[in-house]
Amino acid sequence: MWSLAALVIGFGIDLLVGDPHGFPHPVVLIGKCISVLERALRRICPKTPAGERAAGVILWGAVVIVSTAVPAGLLWLCGLVSPWLRLALESVMCWQILAVKSLRDETMKVYDALVSGDLAASRHAVSMIVGRDTDRLDDAAVTRAAVETVAENTSDGVVAPLLFLAIGGAPLGFFYKAVNTMDSMLGYVEPPYKNIGLVPAKADDVVNYIPARLSALLMLAAGGLMGLDTAAGWRIFRRDRRKHASPNSAQTESVCAGLLGVRLAGDAWYHGVLHKKEYIGDASREITHEDIPRVCRLMTVTAILTLLLSCGVKLPFAL
Repeated sequence: MWSLAALVIGFGIDLLVGDPHGFPHPVVLIGKCISVLERALRRICPKTPAGERAAGVILWGAVVIVSTAVPAGLLWLCGLVSPWLRLALESVMCWQILAVKSLRDETMKVYDALVSGDLAASRHAVSMIVGRDTDRLDDAAVTRAAVETVAENTSDGVVAPLLFLAIGGAPLGFFYKAVNTMDSMLGYVEPPYKNIGLVPAKADDVVNYIPARLSALLMLAAGGLMGLDTAAGWRIFRRDRRKHASPNSAQTESVCAGLLGVRLAGDAWYHGVLHKKEYIGDASREITHEDIPRVCRLMTVTAILTLLLSCGVKLPFAL
């Protein structure tokens, strides 16, 4: 019951406050831990494909153990003092694991730059939330990149963390964030990450397999509540959900493309290398700037539905 209450409180704080600039964030610490271990293991392990893959296994295990054990230990210690102290700490942890408002705020910076006609500023703003190269993007491509990242991150930045928090409280939430952060930092197919990032990337695929598909269904339901084209959302989901190198990324992207009636994905540059990608969705109409606030609203409604589902499933077991 305490963990469920912490989840609801943390979700509310995230919607209201987001991630204030300058406020200490544990995910930043996880990222620094990954960077330090990566440098150390590259020095220690053999500089061969097998040696780098072994380094990736060691790194993954170490980061996951630390990221899960530290919050679990802190919550246990607080619980010895007072259940209310534990509730307060776990609420803060849940807040920092979630990213609804921060993703919306960062994406709306792209929108603001686009509507003001500042392409350079919009490229810079979108570079803060996507992994692709942005210096070649035109107005429509910047808009598409922003919509895509919100659609994809609805799963791994919103729905999946909520599900892990509902199942195992803040420790399991931090387990998920550690897995996801390692994939974001190391899960690339180009050198120097191809080998050391293999296990982190595959682990992220496994951990997100069920949440990604549940996210797609919840997004479809959210689209229905918003009056969007759910028939097209379902059709494009069934047709295009496998059109991505990752088994998970196109799940919510395909639903979003169908709901909005736009075409997403396509070729993109990463670290100076062109990656050929299939399009997702039909170009029923041209993508517009207004699709950015529209997809942000879709993400928020999906998040609320996920919270309600999590509470509805867990509450009988918490009583």
